[in-house]
Amino acid sequence: MNTKNNKRRRESRESIEKVFIGLLQAKELNQISVSDICKKAGLNRSTFYANYVDIYELADTIRNSLEENLNELYREDIAAGFNSNDYLRLFQHIRNNQLFYKTYFKLGYDNDYKIVQYDTNLAKAHFGNRFIEYHCEFFKQGITAIIKKWLAKGCTETAEEMNEIIMSEYRGRAESVR
Repeated sequence: MNTKNNKRRRESRESIEKVFIGLLQAKELNQISVSDICKKAGLNRSTFYANYVDIYELADTIRNSLEENLNELYREDIAAGFNSNDYLRLFQHIRNNQLFYKTYFKLGYDNDYKIVQYDTNLAKAHFGNRFIEYHCEFFKQGITAIIKKWLAKGCTETAEEMNEIIMSEYRGRAESVR
C-alpha cells in the first residue's frame, strides 16, 4: 500500500508540475493560481497542498529539478575539480529540454545560478589570473543571453553550432594573448 501511495504521489507531482510549466508559458507566475493548476490537472486542491506549500515552492521545485539534472551532466567534472569546457553537452541538454529552460528563465532564476567549476587555467592564461570575479560574471551573463536568444528562436541552430560560438570566443582570446 505504501508503494502505491508513493506512486500516486509521484504521479500527482508530475501532473502538477507539467500543468504549471504549461500555464507558465502563457501567464506570469503571479497570474497562476492553485485552482488553475488543480482544475487543469484534474486534482483536488488538497492534493496540491499535500505536495507543495504554495506556487512559489512549486516554482523552486522546478528550478531545483533542472539544476540537479544539469549538474548531473557535469558530475564527473565537478567531482574531479576539473572543467572540461564541454559546452556541447550543455547545448544538447538545452535543446532536449527547451520547455524546462524557458520556464527556468521565465521564473527569473537565471541571475541566481553560480558557476560551479571555473577554469582557473584559462583565467591565468587569458587574464593573468586578475579580476576573475568580473570575468565569471561577464561569461555567465553572456552565455545566459546566448541561451535565451537561442531558445527564443526555437533552437534553430544545432547544439554543435552553439558550442562553436562559445568556443570561438576562447580562441579569439587565445589569439589576442600571443
